[in-house]
Amino acid sequence: MAIWRGCTVLRCLQQIAVTPLNITGGLTSNVQRKMSTLPRVYITRQIPPEGLKILRQSGEVQFELWDSDDTPVPRKELLKRVKGVDGLVCVLTEKVDAELLDAAGPNLKVVSTMSVGFDHLSLDELKKRGIRVGYTPDVLTDSVAELTVALLLTTSRRLIEATHEAKTGGWGTWRTLWLCGYELANSTVGILGLGRIGVAIAERLAPFKVKKFIYTDVVPRPELASAINAEYVSLDELSKQSDFLTVCCSLTPETKEICNRNLFSKMKNTSIFINTSRGGVVNQEDLFEALSTGQIAGAGLDVTVPEPLPINHPLFTLKNCVILPHIASATYTTRNAMSALAANNLLLGLRGEPMIKEIKQ
Repeated sequence: MAIWRGCTVLRCLQQIAVTPLNITGGLTSNVQRKMSTLPRVYITRQIPPEGLKILRQSGEVQFELWDSDDTPVPRKELLKRVKGVDGLVCVLTEKVDAELLDAAGPNLKVVSTMSVGFDHLSLDELKKRGIRVGYTPDVLTDSVAELTVALLLTTSRRLIEATHEAKTGGWGTWRTLWLCGYELANSTVGILGLGRIGVAIAERLAPFKVKKFIYTDVVPRPELASAINAEYVSLDELSKQSDFLTVCCSLTPETKEICNRNLFSKMKNTSIFINTSRGGVVNQEDLFEALSTGQIAGAGLDVTVPEPLPINHPLFTLKNCVILPHIASATYTTRNAMSALAANNLLLGLRGEPMIKEIKQ
């Protein structure tokens, strides 16, 4: 709610009159002169309409965008288009590194990413060049939490398998143990990386009569944990105790492939593993081994390495692995909110004002 209040205030600031077009003669000379002095912005994707609306109505920038939502801008084209820009709006498919920053040149002041994760950004390079970075956390908490719960239930109750059986003739006589799964009632749910999303997931799971919530993080988080009555445990204990283990941590050098053979080997063979954070926190070869040998009961993944995951990847051969195409934040409400926040971050950064959500470097 706080972010939306902030956005409402910003919209008031953005009701700037736009000089009308001369319909018969194109842009008036005044408009042309004004536009030529506005900061230049490149947008690497056809972002949802709320963000574009904010940028257009602001009258503060001139922008060009890669007008496609189906395919990312080719790297060669991106390097050409960013030359001389003052601001960049990107998504997680674009790697913002030294090469891109060199191509952009010294005018670049602000990078605004429409994502909560920022492992696609070279923060050291951005900091070295004094470029401010905005991102879009918090507004996707609800949608990610909802998708995580949906994925957990789909995996644990084997819904994809069941749908396939119903469609292909496998649905025969009633059987006592056919397509049996695992229920949340009286279970222990473990959360790897307790932040707002982890808390939101637990709040949605609590009505299923979960017996206990446990979590691990780099440090205990008593304020967040108190909201869901969660107990702080070591990573080993999280692995051993969890009937359902949900991964909610960001991808950092410390968390890269933290979910590996060592973690899976300590889990119960009835446990369900869910990852809606970043694919890089999981060693997928170790996960495949754990699933194919029955070391764990099932896994649900919304994120993988690479993305998209090749259709011949071994994980796709497993009935006990549900893979989604990175859709955790894919609701109209959330994607428009992310787009609006990215646009507002950009405008504030170009003004030299505090962003709504800025990565502190």
